[in-house]
Formats: sequence, C-alpha cells, structure tokens
Amino acid sequence: MATDTRAFAIIGDPINHSLSPTIHNTAYRHLKMNCIYMAYRIRPGELYEGVESLREANIQGFNVTIPHKVDIMKYLNNCDEDCSIIGATNTVLVKQGELHGYNTDIDGFLRPILNRKIPLRGADVMLLGAGGSARAAAFGLIRNNVNSIRICNRTIQKAESLSEFCREHGVSSYADSMPGSIRDGFDIVVNTTSLGMSGGQPTDVQKISPDTVVYDIVYRPITTPLLKQASEAGAQIIQGWEMLLHQAELAFEILTDVKAPTDVMRRSLLGGF
Repeated sequence: MATDTRAFAIIGDPINHSLSPTIHNTAYRHLKMNCIYMAYRIRPGELYEGVESLREANIQGFNVTIPHKVDIMKYLNNCDEDCSIIGATNTVLVKQGELHGYNTDIDGFLRPILNRKIPLRGADVMLLGAGGSARAAAFGLIRNNVNSIRICNRTIQKAESLSEFCREHGVSSYADSMPGSIRDGFDIVVNTTSLGMSGGQPTDVQKISPDTVVYDIVYRPITTPLLKQASEAGAQIIQGWEMLLHQAELAFEILTDVKAPTDVMRRSLLGGF
C-alpha cells in the first residue's frame, strides 16, 4: 500500500461475510480515489486492542458491525446526537488521532420502508433482537410515530433495556423472549439478529398475515429463511441488502467527504451475491 493511500476498514466478528469492502473499493475505483477499504476481525473482549491497532496502522475511519456497535461507544472522543441517544455507533472517523462516532444505521434502516411508502404512524411492530442494530431500528421507528414496539430477544434483560428506551421516548413497548411463531397482531416484523447468516431462523412466520411487512436486516443470504417463509405466506418482504446499501452511502460520505456513487455501489453490492 502506497504511503499516500487513505485506508479505511470495517471491524466485527464474524467479518468474512461482509460485502462492505466490495462496495467501498468499487466506489473508490469508479471515482479514481487513492483509497483502500479492508475487513478486520476483532473478537469480543479484544475491542480496545483492536482499535489501538487501527490507530497504529493509520486507518482513517472504519465501520462497526456485530458485536461492537454498543461497546465502541466507550472509546470515542465524541459522537453525533443519534449515537448519543441510542448508545450505538456504526461509523467512526479518525481525525488527528481522535475517534468521532456517527450512526448511519437509523437512516439506512428507514430508507427501504419510506421508499415503499409503508405507513409507520400508528403501526404495531415486533422487533427481534436487542443489540446496536435493534436500537437504531427502534429509534427510527420511534421518530416515525409507530404505536408500539414489542422487543423479543434471547436475553430478556437486553430486551427489557431496549423496551425501557422505547418507553422513555414516548412509544408503548414491552419485552419478551423469542416467540416460537408469529401469526398476526403486528403490522411490521423486523429481524435484527444474525441468525439468518447461518441458515437459522429467529421465529416461524409460516402462518403470518399477508398484510404484515417482514424486514430482515441480514443480507447474506439475500433471501434469508425468515424472508423465504414470509414471502411464501404472502407477506411483503424487505431484504437486508437495501439497508446495507443506504447506510454504506452515508458512511462513504462521512469517511471521505465525497458524494457516494449510489448506482455503482448498488451494482457492486448485488453482484456480490
């Protein structure tokens, strides 16, 4: 790597599945930018050491994925208002050795819903998962005046914490364990867990109402078992690649201060499946 090359990265565990390097590097080549974007595996419990190694490698910014979106907050020098409110970061810009946190997950999550003109005001939502992505999704839903959010998670304490966050921001919410199946009673079901990556499924939606929207933020495989089952039941589905694309556009612009080439990034992303 040339000494004048600007280096960026994504950190997480697992990380080999990530399409972010493909998306960003394609954009750099299209714009003839002297930049490179790499994936770094940082295991749970090794975040501090991992961040310090990024500093030493002169990484000028990085994205954050599972399981570090919440824990990275303690190492930031400052962050934007969204990060401060939800307690999670997915984009970090390094300036003069200081870490500045941003969250592009909120708008990235909302864009596919708003593009479809799916009504959120007054909607009843089931949110599966309670990590950093779930917090971003919940806050985006709160901003758009949903009626209620049921938080379901394997660790009930985390679900209760996120449920309390929702109530503090004016939305009816309660915590629950993962349901065995979902039939009706919800306008939108959102999965933010990583189960779809390994062929797993957080819940059964075989008999879900066709009026329900099912959104899985997992993007690999492109159609997760949850979405396949929901589609077969006649429900409207939203695939995770759309959120990935929109949050990547925003992150690209934060990290490089250059307008993202959206069409190029979309073609690159869909070519990765």
